[in-house]
Amino acid sequence: MTNDSRGGSPDRRAATVPEDPVVPSPTRDRKILNTSEGSRPEAFGPTEWSLLIAVALIWGSSFLFITESLTGFAPGVITFGRLFLGAVFLGLVPAARRPVPRSEWVHIAALSMLWMALPLLLFPIAQQWINSSTAGMINGAVPLIAATVAAILLRRLPGRSQTIGLLIGFVGVGMVAAPGLAEGGSTLFGIVLVLIATTCYGIAINLAVPLQQRLGALPVLWRALIVAAVVTLPIGLIGLPGSDPDARSTTALFALGVLGTGVAFVAMTNLVGRAGSTRGAVAIYFVPIVAILLGVVVLDEQVAAVAIVGIAFVLLGAWLTSRPEQRRSDPAG
Repeated sequence: MTNDSRGGSPDRRAATVPEDPVVPSPTRDRKILNTSEGSRPEAFGPTEWSLLIAVALIWGSSFLFITESLTGFAPGVITFGRLFLGAVFLGLVPAARRPVPRSEWVHIAALSMLWMALPLLLFPIAQQWINSSTAGMINGAVPLIAATVAAILLRRLPGRSQTIGLLIGFVGVGMVAAPGLAEGGSTLFGIVLVLIATTCYGIAINLAVPLQQRLGALPVLWRALIVAAVVTLPIGLIGLPGSDPDARSTTALFALGVLGTGVAFVAMTNLVGRAGSTRGAVAIYFVPIVAILLGVVVLDEQVAAVAIVGIAFVLLGAWLTSRPEQRRSDPAG
């Protein structure tokens, strides 16, 4: 349910997308590249786990949505279409249309480019030279990159529990992706593109924290999606002549836009606003697991034993990362 940050009763019309109340944030740190502590350093509660599960389920399902969308749409059309549909969907929620100060637009534009426009453009290009397992493995580094960026910006290291949990989780992601990695089919160019996209994600997750706390997720993401849609419109128009959509591909694109680009971004932004970028980013570890499980259920694919062990590592790593933050006093660098 969406809370009105100006006080008063919740807006029941906006109940389709979860949103947290705006938490006051210090005004001293307004550089474009900045982050802040999560508003809730305690162990994950029902809200945090619910947001994490929602992100994992939706973004894990996005691989299937993308595959189905590609049967009728060119990659550029999918990139623009999902951003446009996500913006339209969030625009229907009254809380998303709350005004924001003009001074915040530069931060929103930076978030839009780093979290949406650039990565969503790079991944389809990269996957012409890299297999999905390798892409998933590299993308699994997002929590580690997010933790590194947070340590630099906040000038402190993550707690021991969070550090150990992140490392164990990344090992688990590697084990989940291992069977696909053995198939090969990747080139250096594709790997570099995915590394750039993954680094963008790690930075953007940190930028999202203070924006969510100052303004709320919905107003920020609605405007960020509009910016990203405008930026990617040219590649959408270029790909339009090569598209031949049918009902199945169109339905998949709508799901990708509304769920994968609308609801999931709101859930993820609320999660990192509450838990901080280091702990909230652990949701990314679950994305390849959901994708594999859906492959088993929907496509009748087989799962290797090493992947099952990897899932156990991810679960353990996530639990350790979700523990209460015990902040170290030693500087990050």
